[in-house]
Amino acid sequence: MHDNIKMHTEHLDFFYGDFQALHDISIEFEKNRITALIGPSGCGKSTYLRCLNRMNDLIPGTRIKGRIMLDSQDIHEPSVDVVSLRRRVGMVFQKPNPFPKSIFENIAYGLKVNGIKDRALITETVEKSLKQAAIWDEVKDRLNESALSLSGGQQQRLCIARALAVSPEVLLMDEPASALDPVATQKIEELVEKICEKLTIIIVTHNMQQAARVSHKTAFFYMGKLIEVNDTDTLFTKPALKQTEDYITGRFG
Repeated sequence: MHDNIKMHTEHLDFFYGDFQALHDISIEFEKNRITALIGPSGCGKSTYLRCLNRMNDLIPGTRIKGRIMLDSQDIHEPSVDVVSLRRRVGMVFQKPNPFPKSIFENIAYGLKVNGIKDRALITETVEKSLKQAAIWDEVKDRLNESALSLSGGQQQRLCIARALAVSPEVLLMDEPASALDPVATQKIEELVEKICEKLTIIIVTHNMQQAARVSHKTAFFYMGKLIEVNDTDTLFTKPALKQTEDYITGRFG
């Protein structure tokens, strides 16, 4: 295993009851790189993403085969604490989901849950996280206002700040800009490119231009199978398979 691989899955199968949603998925995710997962709706990319921090555990009747490794540990080993796993592997959802609390408390909440009580440290981390998520200047004078008073794009950056506050090693992003307008989308993309200096990012997107713009590696999913994975430039300019080429040139899906 190369030192630069942060996470990888080996021959991952995933089932909802009797339905097999993922078939034999093996991908390596490099440290400080952005990997985009693309493919038509319902192809398994969001399901796969949610396997990586065991979000699918919350759905009854699901099971997996194969291995999901974070560094050199299988995330399904009995010794793995799911709460600490989800701190190490954070998640940002498609629709912004701030808590109905103040902007400050949205960020502070996760720190308190993780046992941080030092008020000065909490205040410092809130500021640092909001700066990392490129929203500090917009909210620094309104930290006690409700997070719900922010625009959609600001709420999504707040949710990214909230995820960053607990210092994750990996950040999963499930179509984080699909509910946003082009200006807000551009801000999210710029932010993603900047924060990957500190962590590993895996982003599901249905927007191929977005994948081409922000990611280093792209994985193309179709009907629960990984069709092709490669450096983004190679995948978009010289795909190995006709199926990939047909998808990225818009001939299907």
